[in-house]
Amino acid sequence: MRISTRARNAIKLMLDLATYYQGEPIKLKDIAKRQNISEKYLKQIIAPLHKSGLVKNAHGGYSLAYPPEKFTVGQILKAVEGDLAPVDCLGENGSRCEKKGTCVSYRLWEKLDAAVNGVLEGITLADLLEWQNELLIDQYVI
Repeated sequence: MRISTRARNAIKLMLDLATYYQGEPIKLKDIAKRQNISEKYLKQIIAPLHKSGLVKNAHGGYSLAYPPEKFTVGQILKAVEGDLAPVDCLGENGSRCEKKGTCVSYRLWEKLDAAVNGVLEGITLADLLEWQNELLIDQYVI
C-alpha cells in the first residue's frame, strides 16, 4: 500500500486548518503559502474533503466541520483516496471476487487491511496536532 502525494497533502491541509483556525475561515492561498503547495492543487484536494463533510466553506475560506479529535486519519484519507484496501478483492468490489472463499492469500490481505485500518482509524487529527506541538517544543532552544 502506498499513500499518494494527494493523500499526504490532504493530511497537511487538515492539520493546517486545525492549527491556524482562530474563529475565521482560512483561505486556501494562506494554506498554500504555509505548506508550499499550489493553491490550484489544494482546490482539487479540498473538494472531496468538503463533499465528505469534513470541512466547511464560508466567506471564501475553509474550516474544519468539527473538532480535531472527531477526525481520524482514515476518514481523511478515504475522503480523498476512496477505498484504501491493499487488494481489489477486499475493496468496495471485494464481494464480487469469485475465489475469496478458496484463496489462501485472501486471509493475509484481510489481516493487512485490518491492521492498516486499525492504525488509520486509531489516530485522530488531534493526535497529529499533539505530535506537531511536541516536535515544535523539541526544536525550541533558549
